[in-house]
This record gives sequence, C-alpha cells and structure tokens, in this order.
Amino acid sequence: MHTESVIFSFFLIFTGAALLATLSLYFRQPLLLAYIVLGAILGPFGLEWVVDTELLADVSHVGIIFLLFLIGLVMQPSHLLQMLQKGYMVAFISSVAFALLGFVVGYGFGFSMMDSLIIGASTMFSSTIIGIKLLPTTVLHHKQTGELVVGLLLLQDLLAIILLTLLTTLGQQYSQGLELSLTTDLFLSLGALPLLMLAALGFVRWVLLPLIKRFDRFHEYIFLLAIGWCLGMAEAASALGLSAEIGAFIAGVTIATSPISQYIAINLKPLRDFFLILFFFSVGARFNLALLYQVLVPAILLSALVFCLKPVVYRYLLKGVSEERSMGWDLGFRLGQASEFSLLIAYVAIGGALISEQASLLIQATTIITLLVSSYIVVLNYPTPIAISDHLRRD
Repeated sequence: MHTESVIFSFFLIFTGAALLATLSLYFRQPLLLAYIVLGAILGPFGLEWVVDTELLADVSHVGIIFLLFLIGLVMQPSHLLQMLQKGYMVAFISSVAFALLGFVVGYGFGFSMMDSLIIGASTMFSSTIIGIKLLPTTVLHHKQTGELVVGLLLLQDLLAIILLTLLTTLGQQYSQGLELSLTTDLFLSLGALPLLMLAALGFVRWVLLPLIKRFDRFHEYIFLLAIGWCLGMAEAASALGLSAEIGAFIAGVTIATSPISQYIAINLKPLRDFFLILFFFSVGARFNLALLYQVLVPAILLSALVFCLKPVVYRYLLKGVSEERSMGWDLGFRLGQASEFSLLIAYVAIGGALISEQASLLIQATTIITLLVSSYIVVLNYPTPIAISDHLRRD
C-alpha cells in the first residue's frame, strides 16, 4: 500500500469516525457502533473507499493487545481474588447458560458443531461499555451494584482471555495442517503459561520496578518502558504458542501493584483508543452486507433470547448475593447484551479459519443488535450519566 493511500485511508477513517461519533453522542449511542457502521459504509462491501482491510486488521490488533494490557493493569492480584471469591459461581453458571443458549440457536439453524460452539462462546459475555460506561460513578462505588457489575465483568474478561488463547492455539494448529484437537502442542502451550508468569514476575521485580523507581521523573521513559514491556510480553507469549493477548494481560497484571500503574494506564488509553477505532472499523469493513439476509432470522432470534433470558438468569443467580430484590433485574438489563469480546472472538476465529463466514456474520450482527437495543433499554429505564429523563440522570 502506498503512503498516499494509507494517509487517505486514515483521513477517511478518523474524519468519518469523528462525524459519526458526534451523531452517536447526540443520540446517546455507544461510540463503537459508529466505528462499525463507518467500516460497513466505507469498506469493500460498501462504497469501497477503503479496501485494504487486511492491513488495517493487522495494525488494529495492536489495540487489542493494549486493551488486554490495560485490563491487567487494573487487576491487582488481591482485588482479583476477592472478586473471584464473591462472584465466581454467578459468572460460571451464567456463562454456561448463555453459551448453551448460543449453541442451541446456532445448531438449530444448521451451523456446524464448531460454528455453534463458537457462537455459544460469543454469547457468554456482556459489554464493558454498557456495563461500566453507563453506570453512574456514585453507583460504581456502591458496595452492591457497583462491585457486582465490575466483578462479573472482570471474571468474564478472564474467561474471554482463556477462550482467546484456546482459539488462537487451535487456529495456529489448523493453519499448520494439524488436527483440531487438544494435542500435545496445545498442552505444551498451556503448560508454558505458569512459566511465563513466573518469568514475568521475576523480571518485573528485579529489573522493571528498579528501573521505574530510579527514572520515574522521566515520563517519556516510563511511557516507552511500558509499551516495550507490553509488546515484549506479547511476543514472548506468541513464541511459546500462546496468544499475544494473554502475554499483554500478564504484562499488565505483573505491574498492577506498582504505584506507577495508574499513570501508565491513563497515558496509554489514547494510544489504545487510536488502534481500537481501527479495529472496530475493520470489523465493520468485513461485514458482508450482501450475506446479511442469510443470518438475519437467527440474529434477531438470538438477540431477542439474550434480552429476555439474561435478566431472568441474573435475577435468579443473585438471590443469594444481594439483599435487594430489584438488583438482579438492574444487573440483568445492564449486562443483557453481547460484548466487544464477542466481536474479537469472531475476528480471531475467522482469522484462524475455525468458523464459516456466515457464523462470523451471525456473531457480529447479534452483537451490534444487542449493543444498540440494550443501550436504549438502560438509558431509558435506569440511572445513567446520559439518561434522557432528569430523574434518572446520575453522574
């Protein structure tokens, strides 16, 4: 790709994203929907103004790596253990129930076993954007609703990371012509995980933290050190047969206890957002509108089931956790959608030739529908910072 075409593509993407994001904010919609819609409009299945989506997808993968690194940065080990103890059963049972729901719908509409399994896996997760961004700060720090929402989303993030690691490993096996099974290579890769964590902890303790402590006045140096550590761990994990994402996540967790972790997180967010805009644009650009009719019925059915069943499941599971009867419904509707991780699962699975294009399209369509409708449900019925009604608006 020539330099001029890269610059022109970036001009179209970021100028278009700014325009659609403005409209999204006026109409109180999640910004990621604007980026996906823009990709569908400008991509090879739309106006064909941006056609080299493979390059954009490769570049945008860096955004996913930074995203996992930042998730790790806020997961201090002690807090992580508390969350695991408090909500692990709710997270586990709900994940199994929603995965079964997605699998049954996929298999019922004639998708293959592998397609249906991955469709089910993509249905397990809820959106951090809807769950956290639409939660008022006063509620976010409340011991009941806030902790439960954050705890469940963190546990789902951990499940998503494990799943992405498995999908990446299986995709690598498939690309090398190996059988799609839990072979010796897969076990060796997973066995390398604790070794990678131990090596990372040792490097942080004896090398990274002393460097940070000595040169913490030089902010540019800390910024470069954090990026180098994140990408270095991503490459190390990839070399061991794990996903780059799991390496980035470990990189974040190992320095989460450092006093400088919050500074790193704040300063890396704009860089992460730059690449994530490209990621969601590339998701939309790969959305084949001509094939949408093939998955429209299962997408609408799966979306409707997600809206109806997630609140009911959470209401039942939270009976023994919360003393407030209404909290189960509140959490259920706030978490009653598919996730950004659902899009990432579809991206990784189709990239590894693990699922069909129709299955990937079903996951994307369901995610977009549930994000869109769920944002309306939450904004119109529950306290949020962007509620239309004055009595529901909470900062």
